[in-house]
Amino acid sequence: MDHGSKNFEVTAPRSRSYQGGFGRLFPDLAPWSPPGVPEHKLEEHFLRFASEAMVEFPGQSIADLLKAADADAVEPFDSDIPSGYVYFGQFVDHDMTLDVTPLSSAEVDPNRLHNFRTPRLDLDCLYGQGPAAQPHLYAHDALGAFTGKFLVAPFNPGTFEGAPNGFANVPDTFHDLPRNSENRALIGDPRNDENIIVAHIHLAFLLAHNRLFDRATRAMPGATVNERFEAARKTLRWLYQWIVWSDFVRRVTDSVVHATALEEKAQPDGRMLWEMGYRDDVYDWKQDPFMPVEFSVAAYRFGHSMVRNAYQTNSRKPPAGFNVFFPIFDDHGRSSLKGGVPFDLVRVPQWDWFLKMTTSRGPFPQRARRIDTRLANALLHLHEDPSNPGDPKKLLNVLAARNLVRGVRMKLPAGEDVARLFGLTPVPLAEGEPKTLWYYVLKEAETRADGKLGPVGSIIVAATFAGILKGDPLSWLNQQPTWRPHRDPLLTGKKEDGTPIDFGEDPAELPIDADNDVEGNNEWGLPAIIRLSRLPIDGTPFGKIVVVPAAQAGAAAAVAAAG
Repeated sequence: MDHGSKNFEVTAPRSRSYQGGFGRLFPDLAPWSPPGVPEHKLEEHFLRFASEAMVEFPGQSIADLLKAADADAVEPFDSDIPSGYVYFGQFVDHDMTLDVTPLSSAEVDPNRLHNFRTPRLDLDCLYGQGPAAQPHLYAHDALGAFTGKFLVAPFNPGTFEGAPNGFANVPDTFHDLPRNSENRALIGDPRNDENIIVAHIHLAFLLAHNRLFDRATRAMPGATVNERFEAARKTLRWLYQWIVWSDFVRRVTDSVVHATALEEKAQPDGRMLWEMGYRDDVYDWKQDPFMPVEFSVAAYRFGHSMVRNAYQTNSRKPPAGFNVFFPIFDDHGRSSLKGGVPFDLVRVPQWDWFLKMTTSRGPFPQRARRIDTRLANALLHLHEDPSNPGDPKKLLNVLAARNLVRGVRMKLPAGEDVARLFGLTPVPLAEGEPKTLWYYVLKEAETRADGKLGPVGSIIVAATFAGILKGDPLSWLNQQPTWRPHRDPLLTGKKEDGTPIDFGEDPAELPIDADNDVEGNNEWGLPAIIRLSRLPIDGTPFGKIVVVPAAQAGAAAAVAAAG
């Protein structure tokens, strides 16, 4: 019986911790909980604090904030980090962790939790369990054979909001995630369709793989579909790991900490190896790396503070355009960027508005909020509570309160105790401020002038990422320590001897440079994924779309495609 094509890869030893265990970085530190607050009052206590002290603009509705979204008043909250990295951080989180423990669990032992993601940067949120185990993620030909590519869906631009107009002449670089009849995305991790920006990052990785597979077809004549698939997957994984460490983590952590956490060193015998700077005193995994709860429940949740209430999506006006802001979650009568729906023209990011690209101009890219102890108003009105969506008196709807409660129930130590363990002078907290580790990391970052994480947050985040990369036997640090994106044939179009590979593409597109503004990053950052995907970078493709009556949109599109 034919069970289809199978893809095998070498994997690390499957110990309990490797398969998805959580653990503690600081098991000897005492847990912190708010003094005098009994367990049954914990949710009420933190809901009050989050609603009164952790809101970006207390007392203002999201509708009011949208009217003043471009006002000078919001500028002091900006960081120097483009907003695209906030949602890339969410994508990375979904690649490493999936904890389904109910928030109502009063006491949680991390050693008994199961992480349904591998603690590796291996893109399992993209590839799932592979083409044989999850064929619905992948494209197949008319005979049902695996093509080596991901399944992506055609793009339907929709109509004007409230008007019977449609669109035609939509470029074929516009795509959607594959969806079922209920519009649920058929992807490796459904959480990546929670909002439009992270959904497009997932789409960009799907398309980047497909393009790398096409390149592998040209570069590896005679290779099987599986061999070309694995070549494309390896290049994409290694590029992704490079971006996480050399671009994303570098942006958000202290530069000295980043350089200490992972360092390339020449060995006496001439080899170049990567060494972890915090292995002995912070992230000390014995055989296989685990997912530290101090990282996943506290320090890495700094990104929640960087979310803005609303964003400008693209220059197509109408329905979007310059100074037209869309709320990230709540719609309040207008389109929002919440996921779970097919993409339309409002929901297509123009990437030079979200990342630093050569075409970015004026106020773009839109900046992330500074890391501090206040969160966007939208995160006070989530729709997570099934019976009362949007109600700020319900714990599931208030992200800050959820983080505070989870930190206590996970028995995490006080942030100041971690600082003392590191030999650092703790950042002072005012009376009434919670000492839980997540809040302390935000408070510490708030005191910095550069908007990055402070020393405690930087050490936990950088040490964890360094440990995950070093502990993964399939990472480029271990497989090929001298690998760099500009030396990879599928990225540069050059063989090891320097001779070109004919990819059948415009030579001007090689290499896929990243327009990166991180000094010393060799211009290979997150924008490289966008360029590989060929998703819209600037306003040019949006300007080619024409407006037609909705009844004629399909016919016009067919004529344009035939022409």
